[in-house]
Amino acid sequence: MIKPMKQITVKERRKFDPTFKREAVRNWLQSDRSAASIAQELGLKAHQLYGWKERLAPADAGGRAAAGAKPGSVADLQAQLEAAHCELRHVRQQRDILKKTLGILSEPSSNDRNGSTP
Repeated sequence: MIKPMKQITVKERRKFDPTFKREAVRNWLQSDRSAASIAQELGLKAHQLYGWKERLAPADAGGRAAAGAKPGSVADLQAQLEAAHCELRHVRQQRDILKKTLGILSEPSSNDRNGSTP
């Protein structure tokens, strides 16, 4: 006699939008709790939070993670402000150089001034 085959159920993969991922990682990093406890609360595995943290972490040169500052903290905002001021100073210097270059290039050459006029 032929035995009936077992029915295999296939779990559907859950997909999370980037906003949910960012919020979950932010919640975890701003709390003093472990990744496992936050993940369990959200119905996730801890390794998912670690993966999202690696993929979604801002790649700023200030080294926020090394400094230990939390996102949105005063130290983080101060670092962002200093970086913006530095960039603004650089852009202003570039603008001034371009203005001077344009002024030099738009001046009539000395040959045009000394030419004969009728």
